[in-house]
Amino acid sequence: MRALYDSKSKTIDDKGMKALFTHEARVQSWLDVEAALALAQAKVGMIPADAAQDIANNCKLERIDLAEIERLLREIGHGFVPVIKVLVKACDKESGKYVHYGVTTQNIQQTAHLYLARQFHQKLMAFVDSTLVNLARLALEHKATLMPGRTHGKHALPITYGYKVSVWIYELLGAVERMQEAEKRVFTVMMGGAVGAFHATGEPGRQVQDLVAETLGMHSMRVPSRNARVYRAEYISNLCLLATTFHKIAEEVYQTSSEEFGEVSEAFTKGTVGSSTMPQKVNPKLAKGIIANAQRLYAVMTSTLYVCPRPFEADSSAYFIFDANLQESMELMAEIVLRAEELTRTIVIDKSRMQQNVMLTGGLINSEKIMMNLVDRLGKDPAHELVYTLAMRSTHEGLEYAQVLQADPVIRDNFTADEISEMLDPQAYTGLCAVLAQELAQCVLNGKRLAHD
Repeated sequence: MRALYDSKSKTIDDKGMKALFTHEARVQSWLDVEAALALAQAKVGMIPADAAQDIANNCKLERIDLAEIERLLREIGHGFVPVIKVLVKACDKESGKYVHYGVTTQNIQQTAHLYLARQFHQKLMAFVDSTLVNLARLALEHKATLMPGRTHGKHALPITYGYKVSVWIYELLGAVERMQEAEKRVFTVMMGGAVGAFHATGEPGRQVQDLVAETLGMHSMRVPSRNARVYRAEYISNLCLLATTFHKIAEEVYQTSSEEFGEVSEAFTKGTVGSSTMPQKVNPKLAKGIIANAQRLYAVMTSTLYVCPRPFEADSSAYFIFDANLQESMELMAEIVLRAEELTRTIVIDKSRMQQNVMLTGGLINSEKIMMNLVDRLGKDPAHELVYTLAMRSTHEGLEYAQVLQADPVIRDNFTADEISEMLDPQAYTGLCAVLAQELAQCVLNGKRLAHD
């Protein structure tokens, strides 16, 4: 397993996701494709129906000698031929003649790998949906929870935590839309033979490919060339883009859970140890696991792009890398999404600390509001210049912002003391934060999963 393991809940159910990454699952996927191929060929009259049924009956892991496959692999040195030989041996003599008929190794292996990827994809999307529901509930609960908005690492304008969560929801909805739209290009069946033009099977071969796709719940490649690699790259890219949102959530949790911020924390379980030498440590384990695995996933994308353009009708250096990269990207994404679902379900929000932090600058965070209230009186640029001067004086001379404002003749002539006080209240300047939090949460909870809905 290539994923970077880091501690998380031992009780979380991966819903069978990781079982798809085993050697046994891979062999069974090859057998599933061989079975679907034989039955499809029988339907179009390419091979005898009895032979196809016998092949399908023997395409089960319990009927296959895995030890013999390993022995033959060492002897032959080909990654798939041993499977064919063992399957032929499992079938009766007549049926064995039609095993792996009219196709090449990569047809079976790539189709099977994408068949597993499709199963992984379905489980992944279920976890993403659960994460979206977690975030929707969080957005609703904290749609009015005041906190400082930050740009470039500095206080910008007051926001609510629900608004912050709505941004994550928006990106995840877009990721779901993107991945669903790509399914027809990614999860495809390839049965075109050695170079993808159905040399051995002709027009019936195209019918067979369509039937195999129907059986496996996949799509049929328009041109089943082994050189058409970009669609698998698209899926890895989509996984990377999905990971970036989870990564963003984790980075914010990681940073704002530090003592200097203290705004959020991961749920604490009694007995959890953060350090072998510092007894006080309670680390953001879920967040750092997401960050590490996401960064590793991005690196997979680079080598994927390098091998996409490999020339001619097939190239083993390309599909060996593609097979490894697709597998690794799924393993890494599984680790990311398991942690993300748990993190968003169990995160702890400290409202009082957020309130304390938003007041750290004594109202400077509301400078835009003061400026906007002056625009009708002074014009935009003069208003900006005046508030800038007053804000810089408060910042660099260590003076309370309210006192600086009240001492300025222009401010004093235009606003009462009560109005100045109101303009400095961050709670009164959160724009549509609560509205957007409510809307995005309801979008999820009402079953609307598309970003444009």
